[in-house]
Amino acid sequence: MSSFEDVDTEETVTSLHMTLYHPGHQRSGIFQSIKFCNRETLPTSEVVKFGRNSSTCRYTFQDKQVSRVQFSLQLFKKFDSSVVSFEIKNMSKKTNLLVDDKELSYLNKMDLPDKCLIRFGDYQFLVEKEDGESLEFFEIQFFLSIRPLLQENKWLPQKPTPECGSCSPCSTQNNSPMEAGENEW
Repeated sequence: MSSFEDVDTEETVTSLHMTLYHPGHQRSGIFQSIKFCNRETLPTSEVVKFGRNSSTCRYTFQDKQVSRVQFSLQLFKKFDSSVVSFEIKNMSKKTNLLVDDKELSYLNKMDLPDKCLIRFGDYQFLVEKEDGESLEFFEIQFFLSIRPLLQENKWLPQKPTPECGSCSPCSTQNNSPMEAGENEW
């Protein structure tokens, strides 16, 4: 018989929530390889690459305007800290990456803020980090926004919408499909 104190507690996992926006996502299927609303658990040693090359990148965009490898994220632990952080690195020779108000050229990298807006071309990613204790794994979860995340240099209050129109565990909006006119996309 074991006491309550002897039972292992479950470690929390650091999570990245990424809300994606592109004005042509509905017409072109840019995000067709992204699984929205699903939490994906990855080892902390993995360098997560985003781009159009499916053999190199974990998350791909079906868009010739995107570099083969656009950017990468890597988890690390700061010296004298128990909190894990992410570093973002621009891997594109042709497109600079904006992280909030900082511009990263090719091979520039920086610590990813706990909440920030990443932009390149017409792409906008709202990234929010939730701290966890695990040094073995982290999670990524994607959401889709049908409206721009940034307009006139001001953040807009957003509620993510799953691409499928419903997935109740992650949806914060009405689960019924939305219709939009041609000019709204």
